[in-house]
Amino acid sequence: MNLMGGGDGPVGLTAAGEAFAAGILGHLPALMALGAPSVASYLRLAPSRWAGVYACWGAENREAALRMIPGPPAAAGRAANLEIKCFDLAANPYLVVAGLLAAGRAGLEARARLPPPVDVDPATLAPAERDRRGISRLPTNLADAVTAFEADDVLRAALGEELHDTVATVRRAEIDRFAGADAEAVVAATRWRY
Repeated sequence: MNLMGGGDGPVGLTAAGEAFAAGILGHLPALMALGAPSVASYLRLAPSRWAGVYACWGAENREAALRMIPGPPAAAGRAANLEIKCFDLAANPYLVVAGLLAAGRAGLEARARLPPPVDVDPATLAPAERDRRGISRLPTNLADAVTAFEADDVLRAALGEELHDTVATVRRAEIDRFAGADAEAVVAATRWRY
């Protein structure tokens, strides 16, 4: 049974699907250290480029960090899924899945609810309107993502102290490696690494 569709919640979500998605949304700044794990990752995370740089969700909204895809009507919710727009292929899929499951489980345990969906590009909203809706910018660089990751107790507990600290240490080493480098140098050094 697909919990992302066929329910009576927002955009057809079941209560469990909504709670799981809300958990991910709530932990998304910290999850960025897993899903956008390189300095180069943040070069593509620009507003109005389908990169999902604002912590919000919406049905078929390519600018929302969490894009809910309800699937075709004929599938009756069986094809519904959630796309995380702000992650990239530099990510270790095992760490990403572990982080997403932990965040989703935290949402389930808290019976979390999603805020209202966003149906426009959040960058087109006035800052006061984004604030009113609770739409915040996700980390704009790896250092900010690592700071959020280090402060996230859910991810720390899920990964274990040693792995959590190792991930943060490796990310900080990359930050130090590229300190002061321009975008061209970062791209040249990492283009073929991933």
